[in-house]
Amino acid sequence: MYLTSEKKAEIFAQYGKDAKNTGSAESQIALFTYRIQHLTEHLKQNKKDFGTERALTRLVGKRRRLLDYLKERDIERYRAIIKELGIRK
Repeated sequence: MYLTSEKKAEIFAQYGKDAKNTGSAESQIALFTYRIQHLTEHLKQNKKDFGTERALTRLVGKRRRLLDYLKERDIERYRAIIKELGIRK
């Protein structure tokens, strides 16, 4: 399994306020980004896996909506998470 509970806790600790802060926009965006990177690597090897392709598309949409929300609420937090994760926009 590529996403263990330890890895999730590490992501939440790094991008959220602490390891227990799993609901902040930054921690959710970081988790989605990690999952997107994993699925992208999977699709490079398995080009005909259309179920995974659909899941990846939905995940990218979820992350985009969260980024749009963060951009509306607090532009500085938005800019910080974009820079930290290296998401191009």
